Amino acid sequence: MALDTREILKKVRRIEIRTRRIVDELISGEYHSSFKGQGMEFDEVREYQPGDDVRQIDWNVTARYGTPFIKKFAEERELTVIILMDSSGSKQFGTADYFKSELAAELTALLAFAAIKNNDKVGMISFSDQIEKFIPPKKGRRNVLRLIREVLYTEPEGTGTDIAGAIEYFNRVIKRRAVLFIISDFIGEDFTKPLMVAKRKHDTIAINITDPRELDIPNSGLLLMKDSETGETMWVDTASAGIRNRYAEAARRRQQEISDMFKYLNIDSISLSTAGSYIEELTKFFKLRKIRRHH
Repeated sequence: MALDTREILKKVRRIEIRTRRIVDELISGEYHSSFKGQGMEFDEVREYQPGDDVRQIDWNVTARYGTPFIKKFAEERELTVIILMDSSGSKQFGTADYFKSELAAELTALLAFAAIKNNDKVGMISFSDQIEKFIPPKKGRRNVLRLIREVLYTEPEGTGTDIAGAIEYFNRVIKRRAVLFIISDFIGEDFTKPLMVAKRKHDTIAINITDPRELDIPNSGLLLMKDSETGETMWVDTASAGIRNRYAEAARRRQQEISDMFKYLNIDSISLSTAGSYIEELTKFFKLRKIRRHH
């Protein structure tokens, strides 16, 4: 048991070192510029200049110094970040560089370290076909390390996926405006309505995790395939070009439907694969958000 604990801590530490470097070098500034704060707060006063809004004149300071001064306001930056984490059985799937759960853990670490570097609070709701755990938003490194451990090593009690129920739970428990990251493969029943409710109040971003073999199965002869969520097994003849083509077409259609839904709801989304590096795609995503925000 002690060895298992040491291995867990070593893996969490490796993820921390890797993701903190990425945050420091690539993500932190883009993250900061990508999200609006909670409002405006008083920053300082300065002397009035022609063209300034006369409604911002600070009459007390003006009377004291005998010359006009105006109030300056800055964006109130402290945000609440919530990661809605899909912990269902399909997360243990992976045929490339990562298991889905490992990629999800790195994304959690990266987003959480970016948040605390910007003095934001971060929490997590993990779900399967039920709510597995709610970790309230907090600041600090210890909280981030707890989130990473939860994603990597906590076995879900449920086996299916109820994305709609998870978003409904989020809508009930998070009262203040938050930045919501939904990390999932979005394989499940329709969740459009609760997602629309979340979008109205919260800045909502969908991160779709995919694996190459979910989109295209190779010619490997007769395979016994198992649904990681239902446990159902069936033999599939992958030597059949017709079966492989129908599988690939169904997978592409499913991904297109997910993408179209996010566009229809005007929700920012990004698709990241377990194959290769996700860093370039994620950095580009934040840069595009920053450009849109400032225009």
